[in-house]
Amino acid sequence: MVLLQRISDVVNWYWSFVDDTWTDIQFAIERDPAATFWLEVLLAYPGIHALMLHRVSGALLRLGVPVLPRLLSHLGRNLTGIEIHPGAQIAAPCLIDHGMGVVIGETARIGRRCHLHQGVTLGGTSTMRKRRHPTFGDEVLVGANASIVGAVTVGTGARIGAGAVVVSNVPQHSTVVGVPGHVVAYYDPGDDTVLRLPDPEHDRIEALEQAVSELRVELLRMREQAAAAESRAGETAAG
Repeated sequence: MVLLQRISDVVNWYWSFVDDTWTDIQFAIERDPAATFWLEVLLAYPGIHALMLHRVSGALLRLGVPVLPRLLSHLGRNLTGIEIHPGAQIAAPCLIDHGMGVVIGETARIGRRCHLHQGVTLGGTSTMRKRRHPTFGDEVLVGANASIVGAVTVGTGARIGAGAVVVSNVPQHSTVVGVPGHVVAYYDPGDDTVLRLPDPEHDRIEALEQAVSELRVELLRMREQAAAAESRAGETAAG
């Protein structure tokens, strides 16, 4: 009976693996205009390969197999340029776009339909053996070379701009940019209406540009007045 149960578990895991991989491929075709055919995505997308290897290494880790899960993770890193710790939990579908340089730490949690671009880091800030990596809701989009560090929560539908460094929680349906990352907009998932939030840095720069423009106009006016005064003085001296 134990053997039959083990065989059943393996068969169930296999079909779950196939289903997850297929949904990853379909999601890649949906999100990437360059993806046109499922076989091309399966054979030529490193993000798909990294996720496939991760699901195998994660299953082995949960079974308590020593060493081999990390070896598979290391193999995946060398083959794809994407490093995913076997302990990370990634729901399907997921798209790791281009992928080179992506690092996903041990206690990271990624929800469904998340889209990560190249160079993204989901890192930790603690040496304690506890949750120390980010948790993503569903439908999160992360731009190239963004870093999300620490045990922060990124809400469903959030968008993180390229190059941002996120060190605090991100609200749902918000857009975060900058270093450190700060919210600049929210959007309505029903119609994608974007509400721009006050941005003190942007407003200060605009005020400085306006002040410089006004000073330039005033300087030109003073130069014209000085030139006119010199002209009148010259005429008086000549007379």
